[in-house]
Amino acid sequence: MSASVSVPVRAKPAAQENVPEPQRTAPLGVVVGGLSAVRNAIFPALAAAFGTRTDYGFMIGAVIGAIIIVLGGVMSYLRWRKLTYTIGEADIRVESGILSRAARSVPYERIQDVSLEQPFFPRLFGLAAVKFETGAGGADDLALAYLKLEDGEALRELVRERRDAPVSADAEDAGASAPSVKTEEEAETLFAMGPGRLFTFGLFEFSLAAFAVVLGLFQYADNFLGVDIWEVEYWRALAEEQGGWIMNLGANAQAIAAVLGIITVIFVGSLTGLFRTFSREWGYLLERNSRGFRRRRGLFSKTDVVMPVHRVQGVTIGTRWFRFRFGWHNLKFISLAQDAGAASHVVAPFAKLHEIEPIAEVAGFHMPAENAEWHRATRAFRTDSMIWDAGFFVIAAVVAGIATSLNAPEWTALAVAIPLALAVLSAALTALAWRFKRHTLDESQVMVMSGVLAPKSQFAKRVKLHSAEVSQGPVARLRGYATLYLGLAGGELSIPGIPVERAREVRRKVLETISETDFSELEAVR
Repeated sequence: MSASVSVPVRAKPAAQENVPEPQRTAPLGVVVGGLSAVRNAIFPALAAAFGTRTDYGFMIGAVIGAIIIVLGGVMSYLRWRKLTYTIGEADIRVESGILSRAARSVPYERIQDVSLEQPFFPRLFGLAAVKFETGAGGADDLALAYLKLEDGEALRELVRERRDAPVSADAEDAGASAPSVKTEEEAETLFAMGPGRLFTFGLFEFSLAAFAVVLGLFQYADNFLGVDIWEVEYWRALAEEQGGWIMNLGANAQAIAAVLGIITVIFVGSLTGLFRTFSREWGYLLERNSRGFRRRRGLFSKTDVVMPVHRVQGVTIGTRWFRFRFGWHNLKFISLAQDAGAASHVVAPFAKLHEIEPIAEVAGFHMPAENAEWHRATRAFRTDSMIWDAGFFVIAAVVAGIATSLNAPEWTALAVAIPLALAVLSAALTALAWRFKRHTLDESQVMVMSGVLAPKSQFAKRVKLHSAEVSQGPVARLRGYATLYLGLAGGELSIPGIPVERAREVRRKVLETISETDFSELEAVR
C-alpha cells in the first residue's frame, strides 16, 4: 500500500503579482540576422575567390563565406536569446549582452519619440525595429530589433500614453501584459510626394557613387576577364582587330570618346540619384494628427516617425545652389530626437516655399514680416573675416615666391599670382556673404538668414531657447563686436560679429521671455 504525498504550491507574494515579466523580441529576428550574415559574407567570399589567384580560389571563397554565415547565424541566435525587455509602470528596461550583460532603464517621461523602422529583410517577415529616442543622441538611444509590426505599434502607443498622460495602476498592469492597438485616427495631410515629384527630386540628387563601385571592381577585372584593362596596347590591338576604322578617326576618336564619357557620367549619375531618391523617399507622407507630425517614407526600408508639435525647438529652411535656381527648398525640424543620425528631422525634403510655410505655421513658426528690422554683423567683423580668409593664400604666395625664386625663377610670377588671385577671390566672397548674413527678433521668434548661392533660414522660438551667451575673443573685444550663442535643446543657433550692445539686447529680451514663462503650464499643453 502506497501513500501519496501532496506538495503544497507556494503562493506568489502579493508584492510580486504585478511585477511584469521580461519579454523577448520576435523569433523571426534570428532569420533576419542570418540573412544579414549572408549579405555580409558576399564581399569577403568574392575577394577570397578572385584575390587568391589559385585554381582553388572559388572553393576557398565558398568556405570563407560559409564560415561567416554560420558564425553570423549563431551570433544572431545568441543575441536574440540574451535580449529581453520589460515594460514597467514607470519605465522600459532592456537587458542584452552575450559575454557581458548590460541593462538600461529609461523612464517614459525621458522618451522624446518612438519610431518604427522596417529595413528590407525585416519588412519581408512583417517585423519592425522600435526606437526610443531619448534626446541623448546616436548610440545612446534605445532600440528593440525586431518585433512584429503590430506589436511594435502597440508598444509605441503604450509608451506614448504613459509618457503623456498617467493612467491608473490597473490599466498599466493590463497594458503591460497585452497592449492593444488603437484604431487609426484621422489625420490632415500636410505634404506628400508622388512619383512625378520624386523623379524631379532624383534628377537634382545627381551622384557619382556608382562610379566608385565600378572602379573598385575594375581593380579585379584582370582576375576574371583574363586581360589587363589598364594596358594601352590591349585597346590598340582591339581597335586594329575591328577593321582599323577606329584608328582612322585619328584625333576625332579622342573627341568622340570624351563626349561619350560625359554622356555616360551624366546618365549614371542621374540614374544613381533617381535610385537613391526613390528608395529613400517612396510613399513620402507628412500628416498632422493628435500626436503631432507623422512622417512615413521608404521603398525597401520603411520608416514611421511621429514628432510631437511641442517638442519642435526650431526650424531650418535650406536649399542647394543648383536647385535654388528652380525654387526648390527643404524644411527641417530641430528637436531632441535624431533622424537617421542627423540632428534635425527632414519634414519636407523637396518643396516650394508656398508648401513649406503652412507646415512651419502648424509647428508654431511664421515667416518674417515685410517690415522686419534686419541687423547685420559689423563692418569691422567683415574686414577681419576677409583678412582671415585671405591670409592663408597670402602666406601660400609668399612661400611659393621664395621657393620658385631659388629653384625656378621663371615661374616665380605665376606661382605668386595664382595664390594672390585666390586671396582676392576669397576676400570678395566673404564680403558678399556678409551682405546676406542677417538676423531679426520679433515678439516670439529669433530668425537668422545666411547664404548667397544657397540661402539658409533658421527660426527659433524665444520661449524654447535654453540659454543666451555673449562671447568675445581678443580681436572681437578690441574691435567692438561679439558672437551671440542661443542654446536649443536639439542644437545651437549663433549670430556672429554683431555689435556688443546688440548682442546684449537680444540676450536680455530672450532671457526675459524665458523668465516670464511658466514651463509647467507649457508642458501641460500637448
